[in-house]
Amino acid sequence: MLTLPVEFTSLMITFAPLFSWRVWQHVQVLAVGAILAPGKRTVTATLRVMGLSQSQHFQNYHRVLNRAVWSSRHASRLLLLLLVQVFAPSGPLVMGLDDTLERRRGARIKAKGIHRDPVRSSHSHFVKASGLSWLCLMLMVPIPWAGQVWALPFLTVLAPSERYHQERGQPHKKLTDWARQMLLQVRRWCPKRALVVVADSSFAALELLWSVVCMPQPLCLITRLRLDAALYRPAPPRQPGQMGRPRLKGKRLPTLSQVLANPQTQWTRVQVHEWYGEGEREVEIALDTAVWYHTGLPAVPIRWVLVRDPLGKFRPQALLCTDLTVEPGQILSWFVLRWRLEVTFEEVRGHLGLETQRQWSDLAIARTTPALLGLVSLITLLAHRLGAEEGLPVRQASWYQEVQPTFADALAQVRWYLWSQAHFPMSHSELRW
Repeated sequence: MLTLPVEFTSLMITFAPLFSWRVWQHVQVLAVGAILAPGKRTVTATLRVMGLSQSQHFQNYHRVLNRAVWSSRHASRLLLLLLVQVFAPSGPLVMGLDDTLERRRGARIKAKGIHRDPVRSSHSHFVKASGLSWLCLMLMVPIPWAGQVWALPFLTVLAPSERYHQERGQPHKKLTDWARQMLLQVRRWCPKRALVVVADSSFAALELLWSVVCMPQPLCLITRLRLDAALYRPAPPRQPGQMGRPRLKGKRLPTLSQVLANPQTQWTRVQVHEWYGEGEREVEIALDTAVWYHTGLPAVPIRWVLVRDPLGKFRPQALLCTDLTVEPGQILSWFVLRWRLEVTFEEVRGHLGLETQRQWSDLAIARTTPALLGLVSLITLLAHRLGAEEGLPVRQASWYQEVQPTFADALAQVRWYLWSQAHFPMSHSELRW
């Protein structure tokens, strides 16, 4: 029987009620094996690193992903509550929302489609790639021993391609539809906490913004805003006895591109402490409130912030916030944390074997990638328990001097602890060389 250290067992026991007793034994093996295995994160790779390559019932471990009865959504809820309890016990919960592409090929993978490759594409060059589109929600919290904010995934959903829905005669759910459902779910999980969600321009859609504003307990959504968006003043108050439908908007305002080119625009200089991981940066901002409206769509009140660099090192950009009471400096501080989302995706690809799994059944696909992304949060929680007081050791190289621990250092610490504390059967009794 697998013997695990107390720190790991006390963390994993939170998820035990999701599984039957027999499945839970296999889940622990897969979780530890996914942490210890180098390279590919297939079920067979995890069994090899756990010393179970001679197991005659290896199919039982595959069935955890493709057949066993358990809920990934309930696991996401338990993971979020763990992260909030440890890293964000008070204050607003800042979350990042972004999509990523898992490059997978195979005739049996039904949900794959042709998507824009975010790595190889640029503003002037469009590259397509075949794969699975995933939408991930991450909790962005400061890690004490790392000295910076990390994006910790807790909820990941598969967004099938339009062809997938057409072949089944179903209406296609856009990325913004999945995002709306995810935000509503998290709002139910955390009804008493203030929620702040930052996303890129893909989620600057009026339908999504309107659904966020109309929640019984609205959350704050911050995204990029188009410079040519149609902005208006709020609708004037309705007069007594006035005929016709109520107005949705007032007088048309200049576009943000016109505001940017206007020499009379008043700019204010502010200091942003962490500008996309580059340290402190001074930028100029102009801000106001308006109503964003498009024909046939709801009118959404927003606060917009126009940002430019006085040195001209980056192009001007516009941000919108659905909460009109948030200060512009706070909007910038929250939005620039988005760069941590891409860092997390690259960490999962580089250290946890994303895009290397080989299962092709629909249920296994829908469970494996969210489990690997959630493993980032589990490793961070375990590393926090191991190095909360003294800090984690930082591995150095002659060509690159690290100052603060990274996820690779946290993973190395957790691996060392598991190898030194646990007892694995690394050879079979009947094996002969």
